[in-house]
Amino acid sequence: MFKQIQETVNYIKEKTKITPDVGIVLGTGLANFTGKIKIEDSIPYSDIPNFPVSTVKGHYGRLIFGHIGRVPVVAMQGRFHYYEGYSMQQVTFPIRVLKFLGIRHLFLSNASGGTNPSFSVGDVMIIEDHINLTGRNPLIGENNEGLGPRFPDMSEVYDAKLIGLAEEVSEEFGLNLQKGVYAAVTGPNFETPAEYRYIRTIGADAVGMSTVPEAIVARHMGLSCFAVSVISDLGVEGKIEYTTHEGVIDAAALAEPKMTRMLLELIGRITR
Repeated sequence: MFKQIQETVNYIKEKTKITPDVGIVLGTGLANFTGKIKIEDSIPYSDIPNFPVSTVKGHYGRLIFGHIGRVPVVAMQGRFHYYEGYSMQQVTFPIRVLKFLGIRHLFLSNASGGTNPSFSVGDVMIIEDHINLTGRNPLIGENNEGLGPRFPDMSEVYDAKLIGLAEEVSEEFGLNLQKGVYAAVTGPNFETPAEYRYIRTIGADAVGMSTVPEAIVARHMGLSCFAVSVISDLGVEGKIEYTTHEGVIDAAALAEPKMTRMLLELIGRITR
């Protein structure tokens, strides 16, 4: 893997002069955030050696380099999922590449189903912890100490300082953000009512099919990680409705302005 990472990093560095400080992974329905980036270079995933290719609607499949204000950033306009048939190592490979391109902070976003009865469709939830229900871990296999330790600590996967700063931003701008625990499942089907009840019972406020593998790898490599979920549907008894991927995309798009405002403020403040 280390050889593949170096090969990929070398290729990307030939295509851009930007050394990013912040990496952003844009989830379902959130690709329009790139409109806030002063884009200088865009590389299709299909052109990048060793990179997977996005197969899911709403994931455009581009690596975008540019600036937010004076902050150099790289954004993944589309991510990869285990349910697409990729291994967990392939799903998280781009995060390792971003680290070696120079990022210090990783921002993750997703659309998810809310299991907390107090949540509404369109809410934005700051992820303060997670539960891995996928039955898979991207760190399984031979460990390369050049990437991270064999047994990484997971007591603070999501940066407490960034969470606190996000709460300050929320209060300052009246964004009314939620905060909670995210449960990751493999998908690709949405959950049954019994599964929603189970997920809520074990302590999760939202459930989705991404983010956790990427966060584990970020922690493995010592990256500061911050993640948010846009609540695109509800898995709450009495509020469960027929769910489609198109509906998830539409609901996520409604919440995108709130998420965008928060991320822009965070990126501007952590790099001052």
